[in-house]
Amino acid sequence: MGQPADRLYTKEHEWVKVDSDTATIGITDYAQSSLGDIVYVEMPKTGARIERSKTMGVVESVKAVSDIYAPVSGTVMEVNATVDSDPATVNGDPYGAGWLIKVTVDGDASQGLLAASEYDALLDAQPHAT
Repeated sequence: MGQPADRLYTKEHEWVKVDSDTATIGITDYAQSSLGDIVYVEMPKTGARIERSKTMGVVESVKAVSDIYAPVSGTVMEVNATVDSDPATVNGDPYGAGWLIKVTVDGDASQGLLAASEYDALLDAQPHAT
């Protein structure tokens, strides 16, 4: 499955869509599919600082609890209230309505991130569950 080409990806399965100095962050379709039905998402509060590659939240599903890693550094401007009240939104639309936070980015947002084609290659190299 091809990933949306208008965003960048982490090896930990987060995505970021950068528009000027604002970044929208979420988890990938692969991540939500691997987790199963998402029942809770813990996100940073508005005004909080997040640091690239550090834990910025947690996603809990019926199968597992997983950390969410910040793909960029910056200050949280907005938290997705829809996901806060209905975490399953991430399962239904991980690249659209299921975004998690919006951040004012510090520095170069693309540093160390993967283009869609590189992320697809990473997924192709993963062992497939049976």
